[in-house]
Amino acid sequence: MAEVALRPVDDSDLDALFEQMRDPESVRMAAFTAKDPDDRTAFDVHMAKVRTSPEVTNRIITLDGRLVGSIASFVVDGDTEVTYWIDRSFWGQGIVSRALALLLESVSVRPLFARAASDNVRSLKVLQRAGFAIIGTEISFANGRNREIEETILRLDGPAKAAPTDASSEERQTY
Repeated sequence: MAEVALRPVDDSDLDALFEQMRDPESVRMAAFTAKDPDDRTAFDVHMAKVRTSPEVTNRIITLDGRLVGSIASFVVDGDTEVTYWIDRSFWGQGIVSRALALLLESVSVRPLFARAASDNVRSLKVLQRAGFAIIGTEISFANGRNREIEETILRLDGPAKAAPTDASSEERQTY
């Protein structure tokens, strides 16, 4: 079975992350993205800021040592939130669920929040399987779709649920 692990972001990761975060289908699905995913200068400024912020835990997701995405926790308006991004070619393999479980082991802040486009069913299922509960929705502007859409807000109060150890058929269908 392939090993999912987290590690700190290194300078050598930035080109791969930038390319992942500008994939048009991924941008549309994530919805809440950079204003211009093709703006490398804005990406570099953002990454420099989050990599030095004490309120951010930013990690690379690896699969057998290969960079396949990123995951982070960050503080917004006093609330700690989680976010993740996985290379589209790795969707449906249970990687995000395992990476999220690893992040939740190291981030002890509770409650912990997450947000996803309400039509991003796969991401919502990943979060709910980890123990997040839906607490509401709101209408927000989504750069990735250039319009307002419904966003689902989730909250985790207690310990995370255990991550799947393999990509079961149910897991493969969720992200």
